[in-house]
Amino acid sequence: MITLETAIAKIKEFPPEQRLEVIKFVEFLEFKIGKTNQTQQTVESKQTTISFTEAAKEFIGCLDSDLEDLSHNSKYMEGFR
Repeated sequence: MITLETAIAKIKEFPPEQRLEVIKFVEFLEFKIGKTNQTQQTVESKQTTISFTEAAKEFIGCLDSDLEDLSHNSKYMEGFR
């Protein structure tokens, strides 16, 4: 038997918990050498960059307040001119 076949035969003899440990170790080795999972690449490629305004759109105007816009009060704008 070649090395891979020997490893597979031994892994098949393990209980499920130890098989899971083997899988975790293999994934760690993949990570260590810089490989990424194909599904991770798919998810990452579908992510888009959005602005803060787009992300917070549902919260705009959600607070009730008697405060006016501070930019219209010259007292609060002293030092910004």
